[in-house]
Amino acid sequence: MNWKRWIATCFGLGRMPIAPGSWGSLPPAIVFGLLMYGGMPVATVVAMAAMLFVGCVTCILYAPASIAVKGRDDPGEVVMDEFAAQALTFLAVPLVVPRALSGWECLMLASFGFLAFRVIDIFKPWPIRKLERLPAGWGVLADDLVAGLGSAVLVHIALVLLVRV
Repeated sequence: MNWKRWIATCFGLGRMPIAPGSWGSLPPAIVFGLLMYGGMPVATVVAMAAMLFVGCVTCILYAPASIAVKGRDDPGEVVMDEFAAQALTFLAVPLVVPRALSGWECLMLASFGFLAFRVIDIFKPWPIRKLERLPAGWGVLADDLVAGLGSAVLVHIALVLLVRV
């Protein structure tokens, strides 16, 4: 595997035999949970923004290498799109939480955001699936970013209902 594909797989997470997209989504969810638990909302926003940026850029630049080898528009091994979109799910959360969250709340919020994103990404409700038709790395990335926005909305609804922000 060449280095471009290695990066597009999030350093091998996309090569996991079961649920590679979930493995690619996991690092941002873990970082979010840990930073929020540590009471570091500014660091959380910076980390999520950095992961979003790095995931987007690497997906656009390096997904075409996997597309060429695998012959599919959105090869399952490319998970930097999930990495970026999962970070997008959590990006604004620290900006709307007016108080420190308990460890339980951080765990529940990180878990809910992870699951919400995975469900939306897997089922790709209309019109998300149509975005896969965009060329090269853009098509790989765009559907996941919209799924990330959808899951961000669900996380914010959960914050209002459950955490009472």
